[in-house]
Amino acid sequence: MTLQAPTPSAPVAGDPAARTRVEPPPAPRSMADTGLSMVMMRDILLKTIFRMNIDLVSDIARICCLPIGVAQELVDLARGQRLVEATGTLHATSGNEMGYQLTDAGKARALDALSQSEYFGAMPVPLDAYRAQVRRQSIRDIVMTRDQLTRAMGHLILPPTLLDQLGPAVGSGRSILMYGPPGNGKSSISNGIRDALGDRIYVPRAIEYSGQVITVYDPIVHSAAEAMVDDPRSLRRGTGRFDGRYVLCERPTVITGGELSLDMLDLTYNPTARTYTAPLQLKSTGGVFIVDDLGRQAEPPQKLVNRWIVPLEEAKDILALQSGEKFEVPFDTLVIFSTNFHPNSIFDKAALRRIFFKIKIDGPSQENFLKIFALVARKKKVPLDEASLIHLLKVKYPTIGNVYANYQPVFLLDQIIAICDFEGIPYQMTPALIDRAWANMFVEDGEVAH
Repeated sequence: MTLQAPTPSAPVAGDPAARTRVEPPPAPRSMADTGLSMVMMRDILLKTIFRMNIDLVSDIARICCLPIGVAQELVDLARGQRLVEATGTLHATSGNEMGYQLTDAGKARALDALSQSEYFGAMPVPLDAYRAQVRRQSIRDIVMTRDQLTRAMGHLILPPTLLDQLGPAVGSGRSILMYGPPGNGKSSISNGIRDALGDRIYVPRAIEYSGQVITVYDPIVHSAAEAMVDDPRSLRRGTGRFDGRYVLCERPTVITGGELSLDMLDLTYNPTARTYTAPLQLKSTGGVFIVDDLGRQAEPPQKLVNRWIVPLEEAKDILALQSGEKFEVPFDTLVIFSTNFHPNSIFDKAALRRIFFKIKIDGPSQENFLKIFALVARKKKVPLDEASLIHLLKVKYPTIGNVYANYQPVFLLDQIIAICDFEGIPYQMTPALIDRAWANMFVEDGEVAH
C-alpha cells in the first residue's frame, strides 16, 4: 500500500505551532536520482513482476514506490535487455495503458535474483541518502517549549520542578535516565514525552548498503500519517511532493521492557528469504527509544548500557552483515532509561557519565496524592467520603511510613469497585472497604510452608 501524505507545512492534528517543519526527501526524476545501481533496480523490478503478477507501469510505480516516469524508464531498460516485452494489449479500464510481461529470459533472471534475495516491492534508499535525510529531521533539532510539555503531561499530577528538569532534557534530544521507587509514573512520563514531540518525519521503507536490503518501516513501530493514495491514472496527478520510498510518520517510539536483549540491537537476518530487518534502535531513528524496567532484563544493565556507549557519544551505531562486514548507521534517537534501582547500584561512573540527564521520580506528596485520588475517583464514579479518606491517611498509611505512590489510588479504587460489584452494592467508600482494599495492596511478611 502506498501512502501519500499531506503537504508538510499544512496544519495537522494538535498545535501546528508545536510541530517542526521537516524538509522532505525530493522525489527522484530519473533512475540515476534514486542512487541505486541499474542492476539492483532491474532485478527488483523483475522479482516484483514475477511475484505479484502485475503488467501495468502504473502498478509497478505504485508497488515499487517510484514516480511513473522513473518506472517507465526502468521498464524500458528491461525491455531493451529483452527481459520484458509488451503484450500488445491496451487496458481500456486503465487509461489505455500498455501491458508488459516477462520474457522467458526475464523469468529466468527473476528466479536467479530471487535465489539471491527474496526482497521485492519498494525500491530501497541508499544508506548515504538516508543519512542526509536523518540530518534534515534530527531529533536534536526539535524545539520543546514548556507549554508543549505541559499539554502532553496534562493528565498527570507532577511537581512543578519535574517539568523544569524534563524540558531541557527532551529538547536536547540526548539520553535520559529516570529512576525512583516503582509505581510513580516513570512509564507514563516517558509516554508523555513521546506525545510532546508531536511532529512528523520521513521513514524509509528499506535502505540499501553494499547491495544488501534492510527493511526499516514497521507498521507496529511507525504510525503512518493518514493520506489519500495518488492515483497514477488520474487526469489530475499529484506533484510528487516527496520520495515515495519514504513514509511520512509520527516520530517513532519503541518501548521495550524486561524482554530486551542484546541480540535485539543487531540486524536480523532471514536465512530463507536472505533479507535483513533493521534492529529496534534503527527503527526508532528520529524518535524515542524507551528502555523500561531497566534491571529486569536477562542482560545486566551495565552490559546493556555498554552497548550504547558509542551511539550515545558519537550519534552513530555500528551494525554487521552476515559476511562480517561492519558499517555505520545514524543514531539519532532520544533514549530514555527507566529503572526502579538506584543508578549507583547498576552502573559504574563511566556509564553514568555518558547518560546526559539523570532525573529522580519520587512518589507524590500527600497533597498531590489526594489530588490523584480525587481525579481517579471521579473518573471511576466512586463518591469520595471524608471519613474514609481520614481513615486511609491516619490509620493505614502510617503503617508503611506514609510513603505514597502514584499507582495506589487506581489500585485501591479498583479494589473497592470489585468488592462493591461482588457484594451487589452501589459504588461507595467506607473505612471497612478501605481496609479490604488495602489488604490486597501488600503481601504479609513471613514464610510460606511448602
